Amino acid sequence: MRYTEKYEKWLNSEIIDENTKEELRNIDNEKELEDRFYKDLEFGTGGLRGKMGAGANRMNIYTVKKTTQGFAQYLLDKYKNEEISVAIAYDSRNMSQEFAKEAALTLCANKIKVNLFESLRPTPMLSYAVRKLKCEGGIVITASHNPKEYNGYKVYGEDGGQVTDKYAEKITSFIEKIEDFCEIKTMEIEEAKASGYLNIIGEEIDKAYIDSVKSLVIREELVSKYAEELNIIYTPIHGSGNVPVRRVLTELGYKNLYVVKEQEKPDGNFPTAEYPNPEEPKVFKLALKMAENIKPDIIFGTDPDCDRIGAVVKDEKGEYKVISGNMMGVLLTHYILLSLKEKDKLPSNGVVIKTIVTTEMASKIADKFDVEIINVLTGFKYIGEKIKEFEETQDKQYLFGFEESYGYLAGTFVRDKDAVIASMLICEMALYYKKKGMNLYNAIMELYKEYGYYKEELVSIKLEGKEGKEKIDKILEHLRHSMKVEINAVKIIKKQDYNISKEKDLINLTEKEIKLPKSNVLKFILEDGSYFVVRPSGTEPKMKIYMGVVGNSVKDSEEKMRKFKEYILNVVNIACGE
Repeated sequence: MRYTEKYEKWLNSEIIDENTKEELRNIDNEKELEDRFYKDLEFGTGGLRGKMGAGANRMNIYTVKKTTQGFAQYLLDKYKNEEISVAIAYDSRNMSQEFAKEAALTLCANKIKVNLFESLRPTPMLSYAVRKLKCEGGIVITASHNPKEYNGYKVYGEDGGQVTDKYAEKITSFIEKIEDFCEIKTMEIEEAKASGYLNIIGEEIDKAYIDSVKSLVIREELVSKYAEELNIIYTPIHGSGNVPVRRVLTELGYKNLYVVKEQEKPDGNFPTAEYPNPEEPKVFKLALKMAENIKPDIIFGTDPDCDRIGAVVKDEKGEYKVISGNMMGVLLTHYILLSLKEKDKLPSNGVVIKTIVTTEMASKIADKFDVEIINVLTGFKYIGEKIKEFEETQDKQYLFGFEESYGYLAGTFVRDKDAVIASMLICEMALYYKKKGMNLYNAIMELYKEYGYYKEELVSIKLEGKEGKEKIDKILEHLRHSMKVEINAVKIIKKQDYNISKEKDLINLTEKEIKLPKSNVLKFILEDGSYFVVRPSGTEPKMKIYMGVVGNSVKDSEEKMRKFKEYILNVVNIACGE
């Protein structure tokens, strides 16, 4: 169906409300109209994510209800005559509460019981609730750290993990069968409550979750004795982390916990942070102003749905620096393995999991502790999938998982990245190093001396709309077939093409299978340990380029990265035809 036909169908629908139709009639830019209707907002392994607004390729109550109807039919088909329940949570974004309510009422109308949180909650608490309440599925309304114009819809399976590829494809097949909005079921909220299909949840889940988080403290004696000595500044960046993060830390005895007041309250307009992402140094501007008087040992912030966390500490010059996602992952990996070993609790079958775009420094550390490291595709859902696998086979014990994009998870009662858990472990780790007269920056430097000076960078290239998608495909095809044999006089030794599940050894001219799900991702590994990965983002209109090098000093690794990055971006520009 042409985009103009879809547009007319929306205007002529009896289901679509008049305000939505008016918004569509007022669009006088043909390209904008095409972008809103050239495709339906795609449901993938990351669920839905897009700009809010009227149209088939936008987040609105109609695309949310259509997706939910498809999800309901998938659940009814999968579980047949069983009783089915779903947990739903939402974050602080504009329209999150409304989308959560509409999703709940569509499920209820399909005779599926819904456990809806009474107010906003972090994404990991949704994962926890699915497992705790023994639900068959879960939904969280969030667009993570995207700008305020965006919202999203993530789906979880009965294990509490985000649905992976084959399940997302099945759900998509049910969504695509819905040809008209009149096929979507719904009901009034009073009827949903009276019928017993809508159940509002809150404190009973909160307390159980908080208690589970606190059970992950490793050095209990250190925390119970000295927690009040740590000075902390925290910003929830107008999101859902404010209550649970503070509750966990306060209950553990961290008395000197200061919150950035201007960023404390939930606000979907993110008035102090255009891009509410704890990877961005700008979001810590207000926290750094507070730091002038408080002199914190650590500053950290969580994103709107509180699954990512970024931290700031002073470097050797006394300047505050954001710790990269890779380096925080490395610090936590080392701290957890070291602490478990010292307490004689490091299992012989322990495993650390990271993604293929995440630093190789973690592999070096795992080797030192004789712990297996496993690589998975980008996306925490694949880490969650592995935890489920270990649970079923009982042959490996999950210790820690992380990805470079500021996501971390210890414990297995949550199956997604969890910034509440991470904030607690980061505080414990900061306290451990403080008692040694160090901060986390000093700790990183010590690890560099032992394992090598690793440096990683991510370049995201924004390519929106239909043309952008075509350009991303063109770049990947060019790299797939035209990449040279060396970069800056260093040989490329391996090419991993996840689209065809093949790894080519370019030195020995051999080939082996990659035993991971297919994905349009390319990774090139060089003789000196450097690498780069190119992939389209699963949640944003971007192409992402991940680069990593290792040097013999901070200065050496920075210079290596500068030259490496320059070369890679030049190749990408050529592929773009620029």
